[in-house]
Amino acid sequence: MIHFFNNVFGRFSEDLGIDLGTANTLVYASAKGIVINEPSVVAVNMRTDQILAVGHEAYKMVGRTPAHIVATKPLVDGVISDFEVTEKMLKYFIRKVHREAFGFTPRPRVVIGIPLDITEVERKAVEDAALSAGAREVYLIEQPMAAAIGARLPVQLSSGHIVVDIGGGTTDIAVISLGGIVTQRSLKIAGNELNEDIIRYARDYFNILLGERTAEQVKIKIGSADILTEPMIMKVRGRDLLTGLPKEIMMDDSQVRDALSRSVRTVVDNIKTTIENTPPELVSDIYENGLLLTGGGALLRNLDHSIAEATGLPVIIAEDPLTCVVRGTALLLDDLEFLRNVMVPNTVQSWRR
Repeated sequence: MIHFFNNVFGRFSEDLGIDLGTANTLVYASAKGIVINEPSVVAVNMRTDQILAVGHEAYKMVGRTPAHIVATKPLVDGVISDFEVTEKMLKYFIRKVHREAFGFTPRPRVVIGIPLDITEVERKAVEDAALSAGAREVYLIEQPMAAAIGARLPVQLSSGHIVVDIGGGTTDIAVISLGGIVTQRSLKIAGNELNEDIIRYARDYFNILLGERTAEQVKIKIGSADILTEPMIMKVRGRDLLTGLPKEIMMDDSQVRDALSRSVRTVVDNIKTTIENTPPELVSDIYENGLLLTGGGALLRNLDHSIAEATGLPVIIAEDPLTCVVRGTALLLDDLEFLRNVMVPNTVQSWRR
């Protein structure tokens, strides 16, 4: 009976591809394209346990809330840290897509991108959260694979490709061939860690405490992995750690580069290690095909130059790297046979068409 109602409601639902990211959640609806691109932030009133805002509205509250309101990020390092809040966030996004469903409860089929190296328990948490939020079927795919598909790489061929997906919580490095991942590494060093690097640097060298949003703005506006042709400078405001009063300083690109250098070097070293552990025939392919950079971290200025210099590989930044994963899930929604071949085995359900 439940299966019958799921099928009935499913006819009035749009299948969804979701990039459930630490920093941002993107949702692709089968008939509309990318309909949601919002921060993975939820504001909760702790007195009433009520959700006050999700996405952009909640992000505006980060660092600005009274004691009884918490603007929380329910995903940490690419995995669910708060199940209930993640479920409510997904339910909000699913209902937002189906606003015109004429009163029907949406029961979409959902494909979700997940990081490499998450445990079966963490995978089950993602599936359970999506099912509880209203999905009738949930299928998981590793984010580097989804990014490669979204970038239109021929992942089912025997030729080797290397993808580096730098998100908010994790950096995933994967060598892909014949529709599977041959060699992989996953790091907890990604966009959020780069923000923390800038906060630490400002605290240590300027005795000023920056907010998380301010650090992210610094990274986006003047951050770089290698020397820029034109110097950049930016006014930065925070709290003076000596007086406790507001303070404004000027930061230039060389200082931000210095702050980010250790994390950038770690990412580059792990790319080299992944290549060292790759079979020689695939290394030959990778040298010919180049390295694909995806995710928000791919937008860090001159990161491609640093990786190319260290590895000797041609480095290509994907077109619109922020949306590669969600575009990959979208392509899989249209090709169930392909999805069956590349998906991660489910923990709570068997394959159903």
